[in-house]
Amino acid sequence: MAEADGILLGSPVYFSDVTAGMKALIERSGFVSRANGNVLRRKVGAGVIAVRRAGSNHALSSINFFFLITQMIVPGSSYWNMAIGRHPGDVLADEEGMQTMKTLGENMAWLLQKIHA
Repeated sequence: MAEADGILLGSPVYFSDVTAGMKALIERSGFVSRANGNVLRRKVGAGVIAVRRAGSNHALSSINFFFLITQMIVPGSSYWNMAIGRHPGDVLADEEGMQTMKTLGENMAWLLQKIHA
C-alpha cells in the first residue's frame, strides 16, 4: 500500500458493514501509516461494496472514513460505489452498479493522471 499510487478496497456486506478481514486491514494499515509519517497521505483511494439488499452505505462509509483519516483523496462516481447481488457473480447483472463502477474507474484514472502529471 505504501508504494501504490491508488488503492481500491472492496468488501461484501453481510451485517451492514465491511467484513472482519477488511476491518482488520483498515485498522492495521491505518496505524502503520500514521506511525510512519502518514505514508498513505495524498494517495487516491476508492471503496467498492457488494451487497444483497441493505447496509451498503454504512460499509462504504467505513472504507471512506479510513481513506479520509489517512489523508487520502477519494474520487466520486455517479452513485454510491455498490452493486447488488446475492451470489458470486450476481453483481454483474446490476447494470446501474456496473455503470457506477465504470465511472468510478474512469474518475480514479483521471485523478491519478492529474496528480502524477
